[in-house]
Amino acid sequence: MIPNFKAHPWHGISAGEEAPDVVNVFVEIVPSDTIKYEVDKETGFLMVDRPQKFSNIIPALYGFVPRTYCDTAVMKLAVERGATDVTMGDHDPLDICVLSSHNIHSGGLLMKAIPIGGFKMIDGGEADDKIVAVMIGDHAFGHFRDIAELPEA
Repeated sequence: MIPNFKAHPWHGISAGEEAPDVVNVFVEIVPSDTIKYEVDKETGFLMVDRPQKFSNIIPALYGFVPRTYCDTAVMKLAVERGATDVTMGDHDPLDICVLSSHNIHSGGLLMKAIPIGGFKMIDGGEADDKIVAVMIGDHAFGHFRDIAELPEA
């Protein structure tokens, strides 16, 4: 008999067969959440980190790319790009914000997304970069893959 178990979203799920062009995303927080959730590193369950500090709505689905780790390479990239106040990576998986025109009401789920950009963040001396992506198949944003595959004129 096969035991029932749930794969750890950070370690037990791949970044995706097409990474980095298309990545798996574990969504922790959705725009309607008023609580910041974070994956518990030991168990893989979502846990309450804290109430959101501000009254605004987060603008996108927020989570991480499985099997990534922000440490020395992310810190070096920040320094190469001009950061003077960074001492290390944040020792977490790579954060990702996924744009979608659809209302997704809860986190704790997997989705595929196409990275389209990113930005450097420094949080208390730690490099905490964010990738910006679009959800595969999204009616408003999900056609980036199709556009990239068009022949040049």
